Amino acid sequence: MTLAAGPEALEADLLGAVSFDAGWTLLERFSTLVRESGSADEHAAAEYIAAELSRMGVPFEMHEPDLYLSLPRESSVEWRGGTIRAKPPSFAVPTPDGGLEAELVYVPAAAATGQRDLFAKRLGDDLPDIAGKIVLSEGYAMPGMVSAFEEAGAAGQIFINPGKNIHWGICTPIWGTPTTRSLSSKPSTPVAAVNNPDGERLKAGVGERVRLEVRTEEGWLPCKLPVAHIAGASDEFMLVHGHYDSWDVGIGDNAVGDATLLELARIFHEQAGGLKRSLRIAWWPAHSTGRYGGSTWYADTHALELRKRCVGAINIDSPGCWHATEYDDVMWMAEAGPLCARAIADTTGKTAKRLRPLRAGDYSFNQIGLTSFYMLLSNIPADEREALGFYPTGGCGGNIAWHTEDDVMDVAERANLERDLSVYVASIVRVLNARVLPYDFRETVAELVGFVDGYVEAAEGRLDLSAVRSELDGLADALGTLYSVIARGDLDGAEADAVNELFLELSRILVPVGYAEGGRFEHDPALPRTPIPRLARVGELAGLAEAGSELLPFLLNELRRDANHVANAFFEAARAVRRVEAPLTASASAG
Repeated sequence: MTLAAGPEALEADLLGAVSFDAGWTLLERFSTLVRESGSADEHAAAEYIAAELSRMGVPFEMHEPDLYLSLPRESSVEWRGGTIRAKPPSFAVPTPDGGLEAELVYVPAAAATGQRDLFAKRLGDDLPDIAGKIVLSEGYAMPGMVSAFEEAGAAGQIFINPGKNIHWGICTPIWGTPTTRSLSSKPSTPVAAVNNPDGERLKAGVGERVRLEVRTEEGWLPCKLPVAHIAGASDEFMLVHGHYDSWDVGIGDNAVGDATLLELARIFHEQAGGLKRSLRIAWWPAHSTGRYGGSTWYADTHALELRKRCVGAINIDSPGCWHATEYDDVMWMAEAGPLCARAIADTTGKTAKRLRPLRAGDYSFNQIGLTSFYMLLSNIPADEREALGFYPTGGCGGNIAWHTEDDVMDVAERANLERDLSVYVASIVRVLNARVLPYDFRETVAELVGFVDGYVEAAEGRLDLSAVRSELDGLADALGTLYSVIARGDLDGAEADAVNELFLELSRILVPVGYAEGGRFEHDPALPRTPIPRLARVGELAGLAEAGSELLPFLLNELRRDANHVANAFFEAARAVRRVEAPLTASASAG
């Protein structure tokens, strides 16, 4: 194939190669495989991906890690002599022989209104006495809800899913394989989910004794993790990834993503000689039963390489599903906003609406500091979902087949898959072949300013955050000068390289500040994160002060240290910007 003459021509050639023949064949194969992690079917799926990569001539590695998994098996609820079908989430505690028998207590939970609160704890502040009882509540068995009921002393938990089907899930807050420090955070109670009609019937049994049966299998299992390597002119690389394990055959979550990854491997391999940077494409196991175990293993195993050379990451989950034609909840980190919005507009004609990335999906690289974007992409339009009676889900383009036996071939739609594939192609090539990486950290700072101002207001003068705000203002000023120089468009090769190296360092500093609380090579729990998580407890000050709590000065001391951490990060970022900006400004003035 003749290589493109320039960046625009190369992008046109890549977009011209968009089709879904190989991807559709993968969907047909995966529709016969129940890809539970560690299973023969999942291994067969990995070998299929490997065979397709070999057929296309795409270099790849097949990693084979042992990962810690919890495999749901059977569950039921016995009540008034009858048996109600249920499903246990991964990492629910199995019941002893004969099950768990206890009084049923009902605790209502607010319905999720969308992806933003799907993972949130939707309970009031005052729980009834649930100690030693089996709790019945609404929603999915998410870790925030499960943890809240365990802390209140529940002996067991039953969640009423919103529809006629029961959705599989995972209830541990531990991100990836546990460590000795995190093992104590594993769920400690039996948990199950029932469908809505059965759950509504169960409400009549509040105050009566019910018997809960839960069976899971937990332990280390061998998994396969294929990673394609497409070499560009530089060893800097972009990581594009998605999970290939599934609940049942999981076409919309996430065989469509796996097929998209395969097509990306084909398209970019054919034009590898025209790429300035390299591309890695990874298919993760253990997303569903190991809480992102595959991507976490990769982050741990390749941590320093990712920290040094990865220029960005794209997560691909549930693209191109049935009737998914709108881009109304697309995740991206702020600095990637202009890139993402333009790629979507240029390839689809649609205006995308941003959702700040949640602590979910395979965003296993926040603490390393990778600028990351996308997860779910296109959705069924909101008015159509409402007309269909659909409720919020975490994938399948908003289809309620998500995490159920109904997630079959009908959930995929070829035209939508090709359209979403074009979005990914444009987004990737604009990073790989950018002379200056297409990130605007002024957007990041503007977002952080809003969050810091919110914390200043919440502190009500009890905590001095002026240093945080001052250092952030200094960063904003430095970036303003830097981007005005970049906008001149006359950087030479060495100057562009210096800016790109700076942008990687800004990602490594600002992404963890905005999204993480723990150390660089750790993994925060799979629980909702307040922006700038180290300052999240500022919101507790007013309540402690009002209650006259003796904990107030201790929390203030903790928050002063965390505020220093955040302020120093902004200082270090600004110093890095000035170190690069000063010679650029001098060069521009001399010219």
